[in-house]
Amino acid sequence: MSEPVAHPPALHRHRERILALAALGKGALSRFESVRDVATLLGELVLATFALLRGRARFDRADTWAVVQASGASALGVVALVNLLVGSILAFVGAIQLQKFGAEMFVADLVGIATVREMAAVITAVVLSGRTGAAFAARIATMQGNEEIDALKTMGVSPVEYLVLPRVLALTVMTPLLYVFACAVGLLGGWLVAVGTLDLSNALYWDRTADALAGRHFILGAMKSFAFGALVAFAGCFYGLRAGRNAAAVGEATTSAVVSGIVGVIVVDAVFALCAYALDV
Repeated sequence: MSEPVAHPPALHRHRERILALAALGKGALSRFESVRDVATLLGELVLATFALLRGRARFDRADTWAVVQASGASALGVVALVNLLVGSILAFVGAIQLQKFGAEMFVADLVGIATVREMAAVITAVVLSGRTGAAFAARIATMQGNEEIDALKTMGVSPVEYLVLPRVLALTVMTPLLYVFACAVGLLGGWLVAVGTLDLSNALYWDRTADALAGRHFILGAMKSFAFGALVAFAGCFYGLRAGRNAAAVGEATTSAVVSGIVGVIVVDAVFALCAYALDV
């Protein structure tokens, strides 16, 4: 028997470099395919929107109304709870710092501006990503595994028009409405803390809040919530359509949709913050 030939160190290092480059290339190709798939779905969604405006989009109206209800009214409870607590936390944190300077009255300014400009829109979007976006991904991924989407294509029905378009429109419309509700609840949470722990009067708190808030704060927050709703719905539908045809793929699609939705919300919020700073809004 012949003994195995030992590879010299130089050849071994060369093979490691080749394998590393191959892995890098595969990763780059995978990212390129993901970007291409996102662009493709986005283009199909735009075409489906134009078809809807012309009255030619094919989708189930009853299912669309169910999606609107699940995206809006059914989410009021968890949105109210989370934003109430966030408003209370902002008031507590602000009170601790402002009490050092005897400026407790300005806690209303802090809670009002932070809630309207940032926290109400971001927290609501995060809640919807973990709740509604995950539901979108799980529903579409299950249909993918049951070959229902293939059946739609066989009947000449576009899955983007039938499944994606109603969900994106529903969440895009309902998220700004939830944002307005979240602002009210967040301000209420700050009021409870300010009146209960700082001994501020009701009139003083609401007067300071009214003086601190301006229309541009609400416009910025509404624009953010509009973009967040579209992003969360798009992420859920995108990963649902890309899911495999087994039970494990449903969980993977749901997880990817939630993670991508939350990360996307934070990234888009950072872009809005940079634009607002540049425009002095």
